[in-house]
Amino acid sequence: MSSPSLPRPQLPGGLAAAADSSTLSTSAAVDAAGVLAPGEAPMAVPARTGRQQSRRPSWGPGRIAVLATLIISTVVFIYPFIWLLSASFKPRSEVFDNKLIPETFTFDNYLNVWQEAPMALWLGNTLLVTVLAASTVTISSAMVAWGFAYFRFPLRGPLFGLVLATMMLPGAVTMVPTFLIWNSLGMVGTLTPLWAGNLFGSAFYIFLLRQFFLGLPRELFEAAKIDGANNWSMFWRIALPLCKPAVVVTVLFEFQAAWTDLMRPLIYLRDSSTFTVPRGLKALLDQYGFGGEWHWEIVVTASVITTIPMIILFFIGQKQFVEGIATTGTKG
Repeated sequence: MSSPSLPRPQLPGGLAAAADSSTLSTSAAVDAAGVLAPGEAPMAVPARTGRQQSRRPSWGPGRIAVLATLIISTVVFIYPFIWLLSASFKPRSEVFDNKLIPETFTFDNYLNVWQEAPMALWLGNTLLVTVLAASTVTISSAMVAWGFAYFRFPLRGPLFGLVLATMMLPGAVTMVPTFLIWNSLGMVGTLTPLWAGNLFGSAFYIFLLRQFFLGLPRELFEAAKIDGANNWSMFWRIALPLCKPAVVVTVLFEFQAAWTDLMRPLIYLRDSSTFTVPRGLKALLDQYGFGGEWHWEIVVTASVITTIPMIILFFIGQKQFVEGIATTGTKG
């Protein structure tokens, strides 16, 4: 038996329109969410206005100034590489004409560079040193950072402060003692001094990774320990994968530092067969300078070949790199 319908109260025109709008919004909400529970009153959903639907960011003076600053900064940063790339396609007489579009376009420089210098050998030496340096410093720094972040032991704070204090020592202070150590080990003239020092970690990377480890919930490792995981398993299988952005940043930073390093190859390398690319470019400059002919087209072409791998590597790890930089230092 149907219940009798009650008469609807008469409302003024404005209030009646508002009530009808509220009823329509309530019906739409019921249709979207399903049947209401018994005794539950429907909630009116305010209708979106046209102004809210068409809201877009306004191009005020401040926004235009920020965009102009970013464009100018981008041009300033990429102009040297564009000039270098353009100069690599020019003959020797036009290298320094400061024209981004070469008048005489030639590919001969990219063919001659492999004949003027053992670029393949130098690139192989550089790649070997770079991979070893990046992998060793990442693993060793991560282990030290994990120890400072997870374990509780006496004088943990002062010891970590002592590690950070080593960042204040200039490289020139430890250059001579380090050379004497490698010389006594008979390693001068080999590639070993260029990467083996990273086995002991880096203070900057230890700080970077520790901040990420401190952001991980400790309960996660307590649960893993209950399941039978030891300290090494928790570090290698849980902590390190969860800190992938920081690991990628460490690898990229050290890869770039080792790839472009010139000081240590100048100190330790003697034979051209062990040269890295930066040391080889310095040898080319010395050779052409003493001979009276500056083959700048060969030098700039070799510089382009050296720079391209770093650009490719950065684009591969760009997402993790930006994420790691953005979240560094937010914990701990």
